[in-house]
Amino acid sequence: MSFGAATGSAMSLSESSIIEIFHRRFSGDRRGVVLGIGDDAAIMSLPEGCQLVAATDALVEGTHFLPGAPAASVGHRVLAVNLSDLAAMGADAHWATLSLSLPEADDAWVKQFADGFVRLAEEFNVALVGGDTVRGPLSAAVTVMGSVPSDQFVSRAGAREGDDIYLSGAPGCAAAGRGLLAGELRMAEWQADPSQVKASSSRPQAYRRSFEYPQPRLVFGAALRSIATAMIDVSDGVHIDLSRLLGASHVGARAVVPDLGALVADFGPELSRELFFCGGEDYELCFCAPAVSAAEVSRLAAQHAVPVTRIGEVINGAGLNWSQGGHPVKPAGAAFEHFEG
Repeated sequence: MSFGAATGSAMSLSESSIIEIFHRRFSGDRRGVVLGIGDDAAIMSLPEGCQLVAATDALVEGTHFLPGAPAASVGHRVLAVNLSDLAAMGADAHWATLSLSLPEADDAWVKQFADGFVRLAEEFNVALVGGDTVRGPLSAAVTVMGSVPSDQFVSRAGAREGDDIYLSGAPGCAAAGRGLLAGELRMAEWQADPSQVKASSSRPQAYRRSFEYPQPRLVFGAALRSIATAMIDVSDGVHIDLSRLLGASHVGARAVVPDLGALVADFGPELSRELFFCGGEDYELCFCAPAVSAAEVSRLAAQHAVPVTRIGEVINGAGLNWSQGGHPVKPAGAAFEHFEG
């Protein structure tokens, strides 16, 4: 797919100028790209003995990012959320296409968006091979393509009774970041006004960064494909995403809310638990592995410097039962639904 012509009235940047911004920021040979940007479609070669893995996701202003969000963050996030889907399949990432809808093609905004996108693409050796631009509401959509050795992918459907359940990272922090940015949440040190936060206070900035610059666990996900029986990325909240994995695997689970650390101190025990259960936007991995693989999970987590917590075990039957401090708990809310009601 080539970058197509922008539609609508004249834009402040030409189509060729937008393409050139991305061309200048990508450098070097790209693995498997036979024919990239500039023709009607891109041609790529899969590594021998591998299957293609593809994922598509979009970010829309006002739904997935706040109006006025840093352009570099939008560029980073639209690639990161897609790479996280590949991570959940145990895949390696190779190529991406990008479609941008812009109310106006502001030169500074496009360059900052490209910087955020390209920095993450370079980190994981992902080549941009095509896309499109249109005039319209601000949004971005990416399709990522990668590979797994034949029949070695990890799906949601393989969890078995007795498997341990693990989480990477600190789910809940990204939702806290979005809530702080939107003015929907307050920390004690923010007092009545987010502008009053002390420059030396790092936690609000850490929450914000968790939301604006999520880190896809791509390399760690690929390392897990030899031991994980099922895996899903946490995009809609731990409770709903783990429930989806269990449903696909036709099993149930007993799980424990982990130590939520600073979230409890900053937002209280009940709100911090809801951020964990239903906040979403984390792009961490929730996965199952046989109990005998516990030492290998720990070794891989240490090797890849990824915090991993065992939160429960898979059981025969159906349903997801949570406890905290020895007492049963359950989500008070629900994950966000685009077309609910």
